Amino acid sequence: MLDYSCKLTREPGLVDEGDVERLKEMGYSDRAILDICQVTAYFNFVNRMADGLGVELERS
Repeated sequence: MLDYSCKLTREPGLVDEGDVERLKEMGYSDRAILDICQVTAYFNFVNRMADGLGVELERS
């Protein structure tokens, strides 16, 4: 799962059916694979938005 998430983050254009098939072979359901993809994509989106807008973390 982490290999898939890293590949989707770093090289999204290289993700292919084989990556999804490996997740299925590891026992992940279609729903779980969808969840993994959506969560990864969401965090990538939010981080890129924050970086693109120059948002800085608050210091506590």
